[in-house]
Parts: sequence; structure tokens; C-alpha cells
Amino acid sequence: MSNSLDAYLILAGLLFSIGTFGFLARRNAISMLMSIELMLNAVNLAIVAFGAFIPALQTKGAVIALIVIAVAAAEATVGLAIVIAIFRNRKTPLVDEYDAMRR
Repeated sequence: MSNSLDAYLILAGLLFSIGTFGFLARRNAISMLMSIELMLNAVNLAIVAFGAFIPALQTKGAVIALIVIAVAAAEATVGLAIVIAIFRNRKTPLVDEYDAMRR
């Protein structure tokens, strides 16, 4: 493939699709968090690609990508803390077992 915007957007779409499938198909909470991170990285790839190929979006694309990276880091921190707290109480990382918290 040539060095074009289409190639980057196709790759970003594939990564996002893999992340979506991973999130929907997995029962393990840590695998689900990793799939969400993959989806956020696919969005970052698309944003940076648009910033590289459209000169008017060059600085704005980088700023938005940094914000997405910060949100991804915060999401990973909070999500992992919740998973660890639930794992200590329930002794399982499977999300099917988390409904017992409602009682």
C-alpha cells in the first residue's frame, strides 16, 4: 500500500474492530480492559493520521491525541484498581461473577 491516509485509516479500523471483538467476546476483566486500550490506540492512530495529512489539523491532532492518551492512562488506572479490588473479594477476574455486588 502507498503512504496515504487510506492505509492508516484501514489499519485504525482493523485495530478498532479487533478491540471491539475482544471486548465483546471476553469474560476476563483484564482482557476487556486491554481491548478498550486497543480501541483507544486505534482512535489515536486515526487522529494522528488526519493531523499528518491535513495541515490545518496538525497541531490540533497532536493535542487531541495527547488528551486521548491521558484519558486512556486514567481509565487503565481506575479500571485496574476496580478489578483488583473485586478480585480480592471474589477471587475471580470473570465479569460474570461481578453481579453479586448488587446484593
